[in-house]
Amino acid sequence: MLNFWRDKGGNFAILTALLAVPLFGAAGLALDFSQALAVKEDLQQTADATALGAVSKDSPYVAEARKMSGDGPITVPGHSGLDFGKKGDGKKNDFEIENATLLVKKTGNIVESSLELKATVNTTLSAILGKDFFTVSIKSTGRYQTEKYMNFYLLLDNTPSMGVGATPQDVATMVANTRDQCAFACHDVQSGKNSYYELAKKLKVTTRINVVGKATASLMDTAAGTQTVSDQFRMAVYTFGEKAEDTKLLEVVPLTSNLSDVKNRSNKIDLMSIPYQGYDNDQQTDIDRALTQIALKMGPQGNGNSSATPEKVLYFVSDGVGDSYKPTSCTKKTTNGRCQEPIDTRLCTALKSQGYRIAVLYTTYLPLPTNGWYNDWIRPFQSEISTRMQDCASQGLFFEVSPTQGISDAMSALFKRVVSSPRLSS
Repeated sequence: MLNFWRDKGGNFAILTALLAVPLFGAAGLALDFSQALAVKEDLQQTADATALGAVSKDSPYVAEARKMSGDGPITVPGHSGLDFGKKGDGKKNDFEIENATLLVKKTGNIVESSLELKATVNTTLSAILGKDFFTVSIKSTGRYQTEKYMNFYLLLDNTPSMGVGATPQDVATMVANTRDQCAFACHDVQSGKNSYYELAKKLKVTTRINVVGKATASLMDTAAGTQTVSDQFRMAVYTFGEKAEDTKLLEVVPLTSNLSDVKNRSNKIDLMSIPYQGYDNDQQTDIDRALTQIALKMGPQGNGNSSATPEKVLYFVSDGVGDSYKPTSCTKKTTNGRCQEPIDTRLCTALKSQGYRIAVLYTTYLPLPTNGWYNDWIRPFQSEISTRMQDCASQGLFFEVSPTQGISDAMSALFKRVVSSPRLSS
């Protein structure tokens, strides 16, 4: 027996035999672990693609989110979003997906996906050590910001003052061709050939309202080219009225997503008619009434997160001078109750306090030094007109432009500013 222990000839073989199992087991463990990591990497890529696909622009989940008026989980009947894990019996070569859970939810205008899955990877050599499989866990998330849905209510000033020549040259042409040196093409609009309005057309004079109408039509092209999904932007167009005898908010185009129709009708916007010069003491520009009435048209404000809850935006285009009967609340001096003033911003403030955003395009009120009425009543507050219009607008949504600078470009630029500017969310 002593000789047996002293005999070292077979020790290596014995040690090798004793160590073979753990050595092969360790090597197998390393190989199987590497395989498990490779499987995890492949599954992670697949999970990432699935999570992102669930919140892609054309995903059924995003489509459902656009319809939702509130927040919460999103389900699509007959669609789990986990087709990758359902091939055959759920097995793929050397791994098996144990469970996979995809959750998609909407919060505000954000759609988020969260995918968690667990898979078992079968082992080979590790089985020697009693390790039959590895478990791998995967998590992936995706995020998509849906479009803001907006209803635009365009309030266009078409009152007599918008009948003034659009440019200094147009003003000069009217002054030179009227017996009383009148820069306005608004006198006696209804009477036909003897009206200054018809004279302006004959002389090919462009008036402010002509420019605004064409600019509004052009704006529809901008809106159509900007929206990323159908019906994202809806438009309604209003003026101060068709005729002086019945001044009230005139619905030129009811709220619609048919931007082509809005374009066609906007091209036909015309100046408010008056039966004769001085009718009703020229009190046809009641900005207060127009703002009050259009607020009723807009209805409650929405958050813009879906087509069911669009954000309401007032888009106001005017030269900024009111002329109406306000015997007690006028911000400037009156004559027999007639109030001529820069826009009274109190109603603007009231609208903004209700959550509406107001975009204001101020078409610069050009000085008329040859006009006695202008010199007596408008010139004293000329410098305040622009300031008041800016005060009416929501922060960052004011634009002043003269017709010579391009009203169409200005209206488009202001529109893009509205749809891209940040806003507070509740």
